[in-house]
Amino acid sequence: MSNDLFQSRYKVLQGLVVLIGVVLAFRCFQLQIWDTSYQRKQSFRQIITQYPSRGLIYDRNDSLLIYNLALYDLQATYESVKRSNIDTARFCSFLGLSPLQFSTLMEKDWTDMRFSKRKPFDFMTKIEPDSFARFEEHLYEFPGFESVIRNVRGYPVNIGAHILGYISEVSPKQIEKNKAFYKQGDYIGASGLEMAYEVQLRGKRGEKHVLKDKWGKIQSRYKNGSMDKAAESGYDLVSSIDLTLQRYAEDLMKNKIGALVAIEPSTGEILAMVSAPTYDPNILAIDNKRGNAFALLSSDSTDPLFNRALMAQYPPGSIFKTVLAAIVLQEGAMTHDESLSCPGAFTFGNLRIGCHGHGAITNVESAIQYSCNNYFCNTYKEIINLYGYDFPEKGMNKLVEHLNAFGLGRKIGIDIPGEMMGNIPTIEYFDKRYGKGRWRFSNSASIGIGQGELQITPLQMANLTAIIANRGFFYIPHFAKEFKGDKSDVLKRFKEKQFTKVHPRHFEHIVDGMEKVVLAGTGSRAMISDISVCGKTGTVENPHGIDHSTFIAFAPKENPKIAIAVYVENSGYGSSFAAPIASLMIEKYLKGEIRGEARKALETSMMNANLMSKNPAQSSIRLKNPDKTENID
Repeated sequence: MSNDLFQSRYKVLQGLVVLIGVVLAFRCFQLQIWDTSYQRKQSFRQIITQYPSRGLIYDRNDSLLIYNLALYDLQATYESVKRSNIDTARFCSFLGLSPLQFSTLMEKDWTDMRFSKRKPFDFMTKIEPDSFARFEEHLYEFPGFESVIRNVRGYPVNIGAHILGYISEVSPKQIEKNKAFYKQGDYIGASGLEMAYEVQLRGKRGEKHVLKDKWGKIQSRYKNGSMDKAAESGYDLVSSIDLTLQRYAEDLMKNKIGALVAIEPSTGEILAMVSAPTYDPNILAIDNKRGNAFALLSSDSTDPLFNRALMAQYPPGSIFKTVLAAIVLQEGAMTHDESLSCPGAFTFGNLRIGCHGHGAITNVESAIQYSCNNYFCNTYKEIINLYGYDFPEKGMNKLVEHLNAFGLGRKIGIDIPGEMMGNIPTIEYFDKRYGKGRWRFSNSASIGIGQGELQITPLQMANLTAIIANRGFFYIPHFAKEFKGDKSDVLKRFKEKQFTKVHPRHFEHIVDGMEKVVLAGTGSRAMISDISVCGKTGTVENPHGIDHSTFIAFAPKENPKIAIAVYVENSGYGSSFAAPIASLMIEKYLKGEIRGEARKALETSMMNANLMSKNPAQSSIRLKNPDKTENID
């Protein structure tokens, strides 16, 4: 063969080799970069949810109230587990399972649309980090299984269960309502602040796209992670709660049934709220003991899950006289300096509502000071008969209109769920009960002293107190001060003043009367030597047992910093328990401590008092229209 022919063939062969190399390189490029169908034959793509950290909750002074804890769910993909032929005995040894338990957990009702043999399902849930740590080191040995970390809640302090609330697993209905965010196994706020601000606290979920082989092992990030999306943590909530004051309030209300609400009048921020009895929020944290704890709380005859501060609808008793006096002064039905003798009872025909011995009633201030039933039954008569004795409907409508402006007989709009409206009787109620045109003021005279059909919540009582402290306006009571980093207007409505229909000048007479209640009236046990406390006692008749003690107060008289309502069931006069508890709360908040031997002895007495054994089985929170109209407070 000639050299020229050899060179020619060599060049052709060399060209073929180069061409084949180019074709192979192009095909590899096509398979790996342009066309991923080959990859899909060998692996499959899976989107792994990245769960965000839920926003933390702090008190007004940045003390932590709720933090996050990690729990693990172990998910399994049925077909991957079956194909991989894992060492079942070794797997079970790590998690403390028996072979039978393993089989039971693997088998699902595959006819149920919630389950698929090709998609991950919950194999085990709520695994504690300590228990999961050792197993996680060997997770790679068990293809088809993967871990999911979830944030649940922890409570560093045992306070505020009814305020903070708890989270729980989403229901099918909640998933259906918000498919874009929730899926089976996710957690959602179920009560309290957790529920009210779920959107702000929950954050935004992220996604990690991965490629897995047929055994379920992760091979690589899909498209080098270009489609991944990082999770965004929820906003941290700074609440209005004063941790020190809240803890103190719960100590004072221990072994009692009732409620306490304290508000900063100038902002509407709630400083403390107690529903007694309460419970440790930690017992409803997400773990495997939660079901039993919830069952015990639900079966407790004292209703610890029932939020009395928002949901209990009580007769207010004599504290109602303050708002009634303000309305009558506004409408000109009586003047502030109008005097009235008290013969020991209010009488009208066969109706008699008793009163107690007290000093002369020379004006509205002394009427409030001595809590004169005769004066306020007459006051009620004047407002109902404002347009004439035969036209009580007009007077009743005017009264209801005023009371609604005070936040009574309606929901005020607090930012946690469960608020009740209370009950302000209307002309429709009396028309139905007595017949249209067949009733007069005397059919409801006991309303004048806060009894009868009247029902209001402790929250409404505290808000009423804040209104008087502010001389006629309020901010909607709320717990949320700020969401750190949030620029939205979610809290805007709490910064808008809400006005009553009573002129500020009329409230000065009410305030002066409430100051006299504490200085030389029925609320003297609430006196604090160097703090001007303005208050009003109430003793609410209870036909089922011992009367209920209630007290509202604010302090100081000028530029008040705290307004409070206390309601203690079955504890006697307003001055017996509610007034001392309220005054201790005021001193603790304004001074930081209780000073003086007498005051410390009062504190000890209130904290040690156990009224639970004295409470009848039927609590007044369910009571409607009590029959008795006597009131001695």
